[in-house]
Amino acid sequence: MCGIVGYVGYRDCSEVLVSALTKLEYRGYDSAGIAVFDNNEIKVAKSKGRLADLVEKMKTDGKPEGVAGIGHTRWATHGEPSDVNSHPHSGAKVTIVHNGIIENYKELKKFLTDKGAKFLSDTDTEVVAKLLGYYYKLNPGKPLDTIVETIKELEGSFALGVVFQDFPDVVYAVRRESPLIVGVGKNESFIASDVPAILQYTKDYYLLEHDEIAKLDCNGVEIFDEHGKKLEKELLTADWDMDAAEKGGYPHFMIKEIHEQPSSIKTTITPRISNGLPDLKECSIDLEKLRKFKQIFIVACGTAMHAGMVGKYVIEKLARVSVTVDIASEFRYREPLISKGDLVIIISQSGETADSLAAMRLAKKLGASTLAIVNAKGSSIAREADMLIYTHAGPEIAVASTKAYIVQLAVMYLFAFDLALAKGMIDEAECKRLTSILQDMPSLIETILETELENTQYVSNQLITAESLLYIGRGLDYALSMEGSLKLKEISYIHSESYAAGELKHGTISLITKDMPVIAVATQSALLDKTVSNIKEVKARGAKVILIARDDFNVDEDAYDYIVRVPKTEDLFMPIPAAVPLQLIAYYTSVLRGNDVDKPRNLAKSVTVE
Repeated sequence: MCGIVGYVGYRDCSEVLVSALTKLEYRGYDSAGIAVFDNNEIKVAKSKGRLADLVEKMKTDGKPEGVAGIGHTRWATHGEPSDVNSHPHSGAKVTIVHNGIIENYKELKKFLTDKGAKFLSDTDTEVVAKLLGYYYKLNPGKPLDTIVETIKELEGSFALGVVFQDFPDVVYAVRRESPLIVGVGKNESFIASDVPAILQYTKDYYLLEHDEIAKLDCNGVEIFDEHGKKLEKELLTADWDMDAAEKGGYPHFMIKEIHEQPSSIKTTITPRISNGLPDLKECSIDLEKLRKFKQIFIVACGTAMHAGMVGKYVIEKLARVSVTVDIASEFRYREPLISKGDLVIIISQSGETADSLAAMRLAKKLGASTLAIVNAKGSSIAREADMLIYTHAGPEIAVASTKAYIVQLAVMYLFAFDLALAKGMIDEAECKRLTSILQDMPSLIETILETELENTQYVSNQLITAESLLYIGRGLDYALSMEGSLKLKEISYIHSESYAAGELKHGTISLITKDMPVIAVATQSALLDKTVSNIKEVKARGAKVILIARDDFNVDEDAYDYIVRVPKTEDLFMPIPAAVPLQLIAYYTSVLRGNDVDKPRNLAKSVTVE
């Protein structure tokens, strides 16, 4: 959530900040602002709404001119979206931008109010700005000491970009929990919440750790620990290029990323297969370690949790190990029965999801081993996990996850094969056979993208006026229906729910009205007859049924109104190819309704607050 950028160099700072912020729009925001040193004064421009609104405002009010400054896109937490609550915020001779939540801001605000501070906004961020100003008065001319003293008082998560009136063309940054990187270019430096913001300028960056402070000026970058002691850090290089972070001729990032799924799967699984068998040694996973795990917990949020649901089915079927799937935001509060010998798998696209990170820390505290499945290198979850599998999907810019989800599925399958082999539930020949089928998934997805685009567009036309609809399925199809329903609701804004098809008679069928759309997923041969029976129940009550079915299934034509066929593979693997038409239906429905597909309202790509 939110995006932070900062710049020191020789370019037009306002242009750099706005350009960099556009690369972070996927993170979700409702206001934007910048602060730039203009003739040795800090000039602020900010506005409610999109970056385009900020640009238009600067055309009227004037654009700050300079070569150093900070910028921000805000996703409202404390205080409604407004010009006043937008960042940057200022204290005495200090201006800041902030991601995260300050948990003790009320106590700090009272302390500062008692000292005579006046507040203009409702934000916790202004409290930090005023606190920095308070400590700067106590440490005049000492920005680093001021930041060191201030962060001692802060509880919660934060990433801060800070400029001091007395130090023109110098930018400071500090982080705790919330992600922040420091980019290093030729005669210029950057701060940013994520790598895509700086790719057009540099691929080299430092990853700030907990409570580390960065100073950016004309001499380059210096990094200090929480006590103000200078550090030497490893300079990292991003393996993404600008093309990966651009639309490449597609109308939206989401459809581009749907088309990138075959290559994303190949890139993710190919290095983890040796002699036809899963090879996860580079992820610190071996057969001896896998044999010792007694039970498994999968903890994640949203789409990642749905990948975990599919993983549960596959692991339990093949490895015969008990798997519990938990929503990360609920995990800690049910006092989970986890102990030494258990494995907790954390799935997160960003590797910074606050609830998932907290769940992993609890699991480690309780003695469990932890495995992270993440897409972002160097992220907090990646760094703290005992074992780590990177999903090499490349940058996923659209808020609605597609290729990150599909590679999470692929990783779950590969892990399940390895676990089943370690537990002696399958032999090497069967493991090789299953792994070979997984390697065929990219070609199946390519077939769907070649043959089903027109069908899914037609289906989407039937949904654009719907007020509410249902997704139903059984077994693995139910797990897939959950993800299909989420995709549709988050970008089309149509109310949608998913249900196990066999549960319809226990209340939900009362919602069925004439012409209400029901999207039924039927890819499991063992459950086909039962699923079709459930489909006919809703059809008999007036529902308009859209059937997603394997292409070798014979289903009575009177059971559905529209059908989308999915190429045949074994039942166990069907959630991978069958996810694609559901993604396409969500995408085209959103497009036809005129929505902002890549940046749906109220949503953020990376949820870094609880």
